[in-house]
Amino acid sequence: MPVPVSAAKLRLKIGLLDFEPLRVAGFEFVCEPLPHVTIVSTTLPMALDSTDLDMVMLGLRKPRESFDLLAKLKAAQPHLKMIVMGAETDEETIISAIGAGAKGYLEETASPEQVIMCIDVVASGSIWAPRKILSAFVDRMLNPADNKPVRRHHVAFTQREEEILDMLQAARSSREIAVALGIEERTVKSYIAKLVRKAGVENRVALSVWAANRENP
Repeated sequence: MPVPVSAAKLRLKIGLLDFEPLRVAGFEFVCEPLPHVTIVSTTLPMALDSTDLDMVMLGLRKPRESFDLLAKLKAAQPHLKMIVMGAETDEETIISAIGAGAKGYLEETASPEQVIMCIDVVASGSIWAPRKILSAFVDRMLNPADNKPVRRHHVAFTQREEEILDMLQAARSSREIAVALGIEERTVKSYIAKLVRKAGVENRVALSVWAANRENP
């Protein structure tokens, strides 16, 4: 099995998260030709506190839970490069995984060569995903007004934005929010438009649903 030149030059410690022992053994075998790559099984608490992991490979089981997990890892360990492996092949799932912080997406049917190439590409700082998915992702990022946005899973909000999100969850109108906060209604609408972009959702209603389902800050 050929070893990519760039991968051979890197020292990588890769943590496998949410993989059964047989799959872990399979990754160890696949990466055996890469002398500078170390494969270890890990848990979420270990990955969140780790100081020596360079990359994490995550098994995609339930997409929403996995995306939240990716967001947690990205927030706690910004340097970590993350790869997701799953059976899902639809565009929205893969784009959402990238939006949540994944740098690579591997199908469960990926060949050993594809796994090694994915590790090599992600380690170099690029994104590994099907070409059509990458094209769609770039198109959405460049033309957010014309495309379905990329949903975000970890977003930092100001105190005022948090207040508005709380009121949106309570089904308060823009006018009611304006009165409660002592600001102009048009200012509330401006905040909501900004929040929609930040969360990567389509509209005010989707923003309320997104806010209700996110973890409390």
